[in-house]
Amino acid sequence: MRHQYHPLGFEGSRIAQGFWRCLEWGMSPAERLGFIEACLDLGVTTFDHADIYGKYQCESLFGEALALKPALRDKMEIVTKCGVLLPAERRPEIGLHRYDYRSKHIIESVDASLAALQCDYIDTLLLHRPSPLLDADEVAQTLDHLFTLGKVKHFGVSNFSAAQFDLLQSRLDAPLVVNQVELSPLALEHFKDGTLEHAQQHAVTPMAWSPFAGGAVFSGEDDKAERIRSVLQAIANSRNVTMDQVVIAWLLRHPSGICPVMGSGKIERLERAVDATRLLLSDDDWFRIWIASQGHPVP
Repeated sequence: MRHQYHPLGFEGSRIAQGFWRCLEWGMSPAERLGFIEACLDLGVTTFDHADIYGKYQCESLFGEALALKPALRDKMEIVTKCGVLLPAERRPEIGLHRYDYRSKHIIESVDASLAALQCDYIDTLLLHRPSPLLDADEVAQTLDHLFTLGKVKHFGVSNFSAAQFDLLQSRLDAPLVVNQVELSPLALEHFKDGTLEHAQQHAVTPMAWSPFAGGAVFSGEDDKAERIRSVLQAIANSRNVTMDQVVIAWLLRHPSGICPVMGSGKIERLERAVDATRLLLSDDDWFRIWIASQGHPVP
């Protein structure tokens, strides 16, 4: 079987743990280290970050914990992102929320992430959001430079369309291995716009951010959320599992190899997600959720 971009796929765990809300967890450095170790014990080795998370603080919180036990670095894959400028107290020089993919900014962002994470290299660097001013030639040269220096092992994107992905890939020798996009029973856009077909075609791993739609899957009050929740609860009851496990199993059932990114600091949520990797939904159950989200039967 021939894959145009790469044959191995994303070198990471089936479930990823995100640190977007790490600042809200209120953990001490030792507690954060304990949480990281608990993730690793569960086989969750992929940790998802971005420079802007926690208004530029979450990477440092992770690095502070990792510094207590540096040997853990070799047991994990660190994913982080760059390219979004976010005005924040820690970045007074930023006056406007926008994107920046100039070579200078990418290099400075990577160096800042390495310092914050207290690491020598990043496993996978993602371009956080597409920009109308992204110069694919300049970006490709910059990524090649970072790879040559050993600062980044792999590259990917986040929230890119198939065309935006292909433009950048056309300028790179190294394969882009990830496209991180929003995927959940409440967010079907990328199931229908060709993103997941493109991922399968080129052996790219789709990482799913916000797999529970920011909690709206469980607490949303509109008709769509209520339809989905009713079906999820019925399936959960029939399988003696929880609704969140059904959601994870629904994502994992897709043939593109979706890697859900969990966002909770509660290890119990992650334990349930890992258990859900062994929950195989029938085609009937998968489509029941799809139909509930669509609000009408398939054609």
